[in-house]
Amino acid sequence: MLKRADDFNASLLNMIIFKESGPLRKHLSRLRKKGEIGFVPTMGALHPGHLQLVRRSRAENLSTLCSIFINPTQFNDPQDFKKYPVTTESDIQMLEHEGCDILFMPSVDNIYPDGLAEGKLYQLGELEKILEGKFRPGHFQGVCQVVDVLLSIVSPNRLYLGQKDYQQCMVIAKMLELTEKKPELVICETVREPDGLAMSSRNRRLSPSERSKAVTIFAALVYAKGHLVSGPLGKIKEQALNMLQSEGFRPDYFEFAHARTLEIFDHWNGQDPVVAVAAAFLGEVRLIDNMILNSGRSVN
Repeated sequence: MLKRADDFNASLLNMIIFKESGPLRKHLSRLRKKGEIGFVPTMGALHPGHLQLVRRSRAENLSTLCSIFINPTQFNDPQDFKKYPVTTESDIQMLEHEGCDILFMPSVDNIYPDGLAEGKLYQLGELEKILEGKFRPGHFQGVCQVVDVLLSIVSPNRLYLGQKDYQQCMVIAKMLELTEKKPELVICETVREPDGLAMSSRNRRLSPSERSKAVTIFAALVYAKGHLVSGPLGKIKEQALNMLQSEGFRPDYFEFAHARTLEIFDHWNGQDPVVAVAAAFLGEVRLIDNMILNSGRSVN
């Protein structure tokens, strides 16, 4: 049973829920004297991929805090923002079951007290102009804005992100460098369904027939990994795109990039770490995925 502690937080068994940043800061200042704090930012609609981040944080920190905030500034399509799934009750239950210590669920006004149009700009360079940045202009500025605010509130020792959002991980790493914020960035491997589809909050918007086809994006990445050889990559890319289109996908991109810089290339020297990155619509749902193709290290 959910017990109300006061007008800003609630306690569900051992997890404390805060809705305002002021009381949260005070609580964290006391915890920080006792040990390290891990932070898992989310937009809710939680799945096992999110819970993996919570488990990792619990293993490495005294306290683990998760946030749920559907950030309006990172949606370049207003309809996408409206359709984003909200599953608050089940999210709370999953986090409590996983042993999360603190849940922060702020309002838009709490995160953006000066309004949505007043966010600062981050000099991300080419990183925000390619791939997701090209197809979702302004998206990464919105991501940086909200993560920057959340980090200022939480001041964690470690920040946990999932590798499924590969470019976003690199963007946040750049933002940390620009703002001189100090949390250790911990990137966790993508969690997949038994058939290989990367777990995502958007998957629940797929129809049953679309869900059966969705695994093709994973299959295309596996094909790229299995056929990677030094030299031109055009034929591999063409076949991967054909695989997607044959199942009704409308690809935005399927590219090969340097795994540590995200520089896109069409010819591989046989040595640089390579990541294949893909984004495509299936019906009205846009799916993204990636895969490290050789022994090079990932974004972490």
